[in-house]
Amino acid sequence: MDMAAVTADRFDDGPLLVFWETTKACELACRHCRAQAAPHPSPGELTPDEGKRLVRRLADFPRPPVLVLTGGDVMARADLRDLVAQAQRSGLPVALAPSVTGRLTDTALEALARLGARSVSVSLDGSGPATHEGVRGVEGHFAATLDAMRRLRALGFRLQVNTAVMAANASELADVASLVLRAGATSWEVFFLVHVGRGQHEPELSPTENEDVAHFLWEASCYGLVVRTVEGPWCRRVASWRRANPTEPGSATASRYGLGPLYGQLSARLAERLGPARTPSRMPTAGTRDGKGTLFVGHDGTLLPAGFMPVPLGNTRVDDPVATYRHHPLLTALRHGRFAGRCGACEYADACGGSRARAYAASGDPLGEDPACSYVPA
Repeated sequence: MDMAAVTADRFDDGPLLVFWETTKACELACRHCRAQAAPHPSPGELTPDEGKRLVRRLADFPRPPVLVLTGGDVMARADLRDLVAQAQRSGLPVALAPSVTGRLTDTALEALARLGARSVSVSLDGSGPATHEGVRGVEGHFAATLDAMRRLRALGFRLQVNTAVMAANASELADVASLVLRAGATSWEVFFLVHVGRGQHEPELSPTENEDVAHFLWEASCYGLVVRTVEGPWCRRVASWRRANPTEPGSATASRYGLGPLYGQLSARLAERLGPARTPSRMPTAGTRDGKGTLFVGHDGTLLPAGFMPVPLGNTRVDDPVATYRHHPLLTALRHGRFAGRCGACEYADACGGSRARAYAASGDPLGEDPACSYVPA
């Protein structure tokens, strides 16, 4: 059986993940916030009845997607328990992406677990208070985040830790990886900054630094931790290279792939903190990208290819999300790799395809090339 065809057919038929921005309300003021969250809900938020209707409609996909309830802060949504219960009745697996605030109590989490929620992700954006709290904007938030990670594991949740990579914290990634492993997380999801929302003026890494980080993340995935990326799909190209041509971490890898000082620093620090690699890599070489296997629903029901890609496709109040995902011309083009520039000419267009959100942010063309990738196709 042609597994490439199976993958393409599955993503044409329905998404693997549906992200619903249940609310923009959040007590934090993160420097890079895509949602530009505020302390109170924004006008036009889907009502409880509209939310349950959305969940039921998502169950019409032939394979139930994972429903990721996010925000803002999903814990600020007053009907959260009803939404999780509706997802359970509809046969949709649920993952929660809350903010670490006073709402994230054991009592609230235990109630959600009883309703069927099994996976929770929290964000850790630095290896110490100065960097993490500099990003999150709340004093004491670093210690609160480590405590939330501990409590989530104690309550039996599968823990995912999310980290946004930017110039302000890239040098700390090896230490963050150590904290993620010590917390007992099953996966580490690394977000490469896109200039949207409040992150429009945050300094990004250069393309060569992104390549350095990608090789470091491959090595971090060799300690029993699943490492995935968001808006950094070139990491799949790097994973293919490293799997096909094993080299010792450090100078041998740097020389083979022409890597820079950031890679050398991170690779050495990872070995210092964690010792030699212990397992085969757990970084995937194929997967979803913006509009391919993913669908995003805004707080007001707006359908988007991804949260970092504000290109409206319709609205759940009037449009069927199943039909929109399958037939919208932009989503069809995104799934089938109809890209321009280097991304269109690249032999990794299917496995990678570049960040569509970053292409759009940089040029206004969601099918343009991703300027954050250093690779030049042969």
